[in-house]
Amino acid sequence: MTSPENVRRVACVGAGVIGGGWVAHFLARGYEVTAWDPAPDAEPRLRRLVEAAWPTLTRLGLAEGASTDRLTVTDTLEQAVADAEFVQESAPEKLDLKRDLLARLDAATPPGVVIASSTSGYPMTDMQTTAADPSRLVVGHPFNPPYLIPLVEVVGGERTAAAAVAWASRFYEVAGKSVITMDNEVPGFIANRLQEALWREALHMVASGEATVRDIDLSITEGPGLRWAVMGPMLTFALAGGEGGMAHMLDHFGPSLKSPWTRLAAPELDKELYDAVVAGCDEAADGRSIADLVAERDRGVVEVLRATGRLGPEEDSR
Repeated sequence: MTSPENVRRVACVGAGVIGGGWVAHFLARGYEVTAWDPAPDAEPRLRRLVEAAWPTLTRLGLAEGASTDRLTVTDTLEQAVADAEFVQESAPEKLDLKRDLLARLDAATPPGVVIASSTSGYPMTDMQTTAADPSRLVVGHPFNPPYLIPLVEVVGGERTAAAAVAWASRFYEVAGKSVITMDNEVPGFIANRLQEALWREALHMVASGEATVRDIDLSITEGPGLRWAVMGPMLTFALAGGEGGMAHMLDHFGPSLKSPWTRLAAPELDKELYDAVVAGCDEAADGRSIADLVAERDRGVVEVLRATGRLGPEEDSR
């Protein structure tokens, strides 16, 4: 098996918005990319997507040797994966289709090569049922567009080898991704579950006349979204506790979990959960004090405001 650091050829199977985004990302990182999609107009559509993304990727910084000329679109799935050292599957989100396609990829891809699925929510355990060698099948869930958003969530199924999960996580890191390696499968993984909770509550509020679409979007872009661009919801809430951090925040705001602030049922804030959240925030802070985190948040929000045109170049210094 080729080491993650030495991979040179990647195959992308499925070339829609997600698959095409992966193609653009891998090309920008200097890989040779072979791609296949059954749609009759797949190649011109894919090349248009890559060309449209290339100016953004150029601003982000291209790897040495990165070129759109390193893309080959093949006539068959088998041609696409024949010499692949890693395979990224990005087919439509239909379970039977995923099962059949992963089995085909397993049969056609050289032995030992890791095959990752871009599924948005299916556990790999449910998708690897018909593959001859399910041990090399992992989830590599990106966020759209994959060429721009760093996150990828990696998790195996019940029949996936731990070595395949570790290899995939390391490969994505080498390929410039920010990786979360999950210990356990959960439908929707982490980011989509959080995003979906917000989305469902937003739909409830529109349906009941509690808020307009514009109100909902502004409530995020002018509110917590600015902070989330710098640090996530857990550390953000920890700062609401002042010098007492997350422990004080839970003591002060914990009772609001029983208030009807959302239609999502709240877990019981028992000692085990309380201690896990406090300890997790301490770990995430990684030695930074509350004052350090506040300063980091404030600097970051100012930069986000400036980058999005909502703050002039000198306004924050007055």
